[in-house]
Amino acid sequence: MANTLHAIDVLLVGGGPAGIAAAVALRRQGLRRVVLLEREDCAGGVPRHCGHPPFGMREFGRVCTGPAYARRLVDLAQAAGVELRVRTTVLGLQREATLDTVSPAGRERLHARRVILATGVRETPRAARLLSGDRPLGVMNTGALQAFVYLRGLVPFQRPLIVGTELVAISALLTCRKAGIRPVALVEAAARPITHWPCALFPRLLGIPVHYGTQLLEIRGRQRVASVLLQHADGRREEIACDGVLLTGDFVPEAALVRESHLVLDAATGGPRVDQFGRCSDPGFFAAGNLLRPIETAGWCFREGTRIGNAVADDLAGRLPPAAQQLAIACSEGIRYVMPQRISLPLSPQGLPDLQLRVDRQTRGLLSVSAQGRTIWQQRLRSLPQRRILVALPELALLKGADSLRIALSDARDGPHEALNP
Repeated sequence: MANTLHAIDVLLVGGGPAGIAAAVALRRQGLRRVVLLEREDCAGGVPRHCGHPPFGMREFGRVCTGPAYARRLVDLAQAAGVELRVRTTVLGLQREATLDTVSPAGRERLHARRVILATGVRETPRAARLLSGDRPLGVMNTGALQAFVYLRGLVPFQRPLIVGTELVAISALLTCRKAGIRPVALVEAAARPITHWPCALFPRLLGIPVHYGTQLLEIRGRQRVASVLLQHADGRREEIACDGVLLTGDFVPEAALVRESHLVLDAATGGPRVDQFGRCSDPGFFAAGNLLRPIETAGWCFREGTRIGNAVADDLAGRLPPAAQQLAIACSEGIRYVMPQRISLPLSPQGLPDLQLRVDRQTRGLLSVSAQGRTIWQQRLRSLPQRRILVALPELALLKGADSLRIALSDARDGPHEALNP
């Protein structure tokens, strides 16, 4: 390693909305040296190549396109006195809040009093989706499409098939419309759209056919995509001519650094295991934004980053409850994940105000939280996968002596599920 630096208060990894918001919060709390590391040529995160609104209404009081929002984030960080280091890649996480990095200046080992990880999410690529068929040009994710269109001024195809109906699929449609691309269809394996229904109307308003309960079986083509083979809900197979395939959504946290480190990874979220302050299993490390779970909006991540930044400032000032006494959280079979996965006691107003949950299927029933066999919170629930479910931490009547919580889902169709181990 070329250098070892010890004068940094907080290091942040990732220059998206969560990382920048946390850095600004730290500076406003009086931390003198806050250093944000970004591997790209400029900070701003995913919004940099989302050339459409709406971004920034809550943060800046106006509706922005993604690039304008990203520029405002960078301006906000610079005005707050955050030290931005672009083209800097973190190679590994070490104990005692230490990072191994590389940049055009060479390799460095950076040490701080605390580290905040905010590396965001990525869409699942073709290889991980196990799609069969040929390997032609023209198969990509939304991020690649937006980089082609907004950053390079290129149009990679004219008549693609779009796979998925998460909110990012609507973003992909807006990008296609901007570039004059006319998708041949949009397909979704589920029986209904994943995103909220007003957004799900958008492709139909554009005259684009939408097929639910439809799977992409095979991609065909030699040099470029020529067609795809689909299987519809009734079992019927259909070949559709197209010149590209756009794979949207199916997000996973960008947690490679966590997986290769000493930090505990949560199998359900795919991100680090944290308490309500974003504190990881090593209390020198915190996490914020979409690294914690897939996926929330830029505005949500900005607000979450602000809370985590304030929590880290409180931690450095000795105002945060220590990580010594924690409640582990166990979830029932019908719940996809919960975040945070631990609650540090005693409860305090700092940090994240809610437990965030997702169910793994369409659900209508009773959601309950119990401790030592007693129900301490419950609420009627009607939800779909990908819909955010919040349980306010101040509403939990925590029992003295409890060391764990159990979140159970009683589905009206098949009764309560057994709890899984935390």
